[in-house]
Amino acid sequence: MKRFILITFVSLFAFSTHAQGIDFGIKAGMNFANINDAAEGLDTRTGFHAGLFLGLKFNDKVALQPELLYSQQGAEFDAGEFNLDYVNIPVIVKYYLVQGLNVQLGPQFGFVVNDDISIGGIAADFEAEEFDVSGILGAGYDLPLGLRIDARYNFGFSDVFKSGDGKNGVFSLALGYSFL
Repeated sequence: MKRFILITFVSLFAFSTHAQGIDFGIKAGMNFANINDAAEGLDTRTGFHAGLFLGLKFNDKVALQPELLYSQQGAEFDAGEFNLDYVNIPVIVKYYLVQGLNVQLGPQFGFVVNDDISIGGIAADFEAEEFDVSGILGAGYDLPLGLRIDARYNFGFSDVFKSGDGKNGVFSLALGYSFL
């Protein structure tokens, strides 16, 4: 899978030579995360995400935007919490409906960098999967002066834990700034 991601990034940079516009910037925002299809009684974990993006605009309607994000995800419940932090690599296709307004769709590949799982304040014996595959659906608006906003929903395809069911579900709101 790591080879697939490497090949994807090399291909994206190769495609950049055909792009009409190249965009590079930073973004940060809030996550409202939960673990779907798991035990009942899980509540949303509020966290943040932050990172970099590279935009490759092919024409007035279509752009490709790979990103590199640190993202706090997981869930909370009465007796404890699942704090799962990822380095996520979404590869988003943006389709512009009218100037600035776009819809977003694409895959996301995540790598767990922290799996702090506790029940009653005691470290639990759950082990998170090291890799996560998700899909993203969202909308955004590119504002003047390089500012942009987006709202996305990340729906997990792979199970979060090595033993048991549960997939990531994350609603995120972000503000970004393009340097180019």
